[in-house]
Amino acid sequence: MSRDLSPREARDRFLSRRKQENTEKTVRSYENRLTRFVQWAEDEGIESMSELTGWDLDEYRADREAADIAPTTLKGQLMTLKQLLDYCASIDVVDNDLPGKVNIPSLSKAEESSDVMLKPEDANALLSYFRNSNTLFGTPRHAFLEVAWHVGARMGGIRALDLRDFNPDRQTLEFRHRPPTLLKNKEDGERVVGISEPVVKALRTYIARERFDKRDEEGREPLFCGRQGRPSDTTFRAWSYMSTFPCHVTQCPHGNRRETCDYARRNHASKCPSSRSPHAIRTGSITWQLLQGLAIETVAGRVNARPETIRRHYYRASEWEEFEELRAEETLKLDIGDFDE
Repeated sequence: MSRDLSPREARDRFLSRRKQENTEKTVRSYENRLTRFVQWAEDEGIESMSELTGWDLDEYRADREAADIAPTTLKGQLMTLKQLLDYCASIDVVDNDLPGKVNIPSLSKAEESSDVMLKPEDANALLSYFRNSNTLFGTPRHAFLEVAWHVGARMGGIRALDLRDFNPDRQTLEFRHRPPTLLKNKEDGERVVGISEPVVKALRTYIARERFDKRDEEGREPLFCGRQGRPSDTTFRAWSYMSTFPCHVTQCPHGNRRETCDYARRNHASKCPSSRSPHAIRTGSITWQLLQGLAIETVAGRVNARPETIRRHYYRASEWEEFEELRAEETLKLDIGDFDE
């Protein structure tokens, strides 16, 4: 081996390469996972990546298991560690056989799937509430929820939308990979998605009444736009949590009064046990679209995911009838207002 790196140096070098190929969110995820490993290695006195052995890797897994983390979290951390070691092997920092010594656990479908999601019946109630509200119809949180639910897109994809990507006459949203706003899977994640008339109406109202006429640093006009231009991920998360408060449509399940509840404040919205993140909305949306009878391939195209991923996480043949292939134009009728409990 011609080079040597400390665990921290190896992590930083690996992340610098990932920045050229992955979204900012993905790189942050890599960094968070690998920082756990770096801290463990430094605590163990491991100064060089070349010192690592299969025993060390097994000890690290045991340390993470002792932390009582979720099975999916453990698997993600170990898979990322293997990617780091694959990279180190490619530049002759560790032996070629070391990455294969990372013992990545196999999970059941139940362990891989998240139970936390916005349920279809809750989405129906919430969107009905916003659609019938004189004060909240067309607000950023309402428009975001309409798009997040009816498309099932990732938060980064919604953030990347420009004003020109919305075609109200054709009832479509066009997702494009335009760095620095990135799509998962890059150009392969580009697609045109049909949306129903109520979603179009909500977006029209948002654009006319609420959207700030600003450009971002690249001179583009974001579809969702605030005073400073394209909103941050933090802003989108706040809209997500605030749009899914159960107290919009029912009595607080936690015994709080909205007028005095700390969760009702923007900066504390994520702490409400019943509010939902963008990912939870996406999970619920995918499940709902499948239950509506859309083909797995159709849903996968809409949400920018592989059909096998959809099958693994959302499809249970014992519970659902075989899906029928639908024509693309039929997705224009897909709307929560037609939800039948």
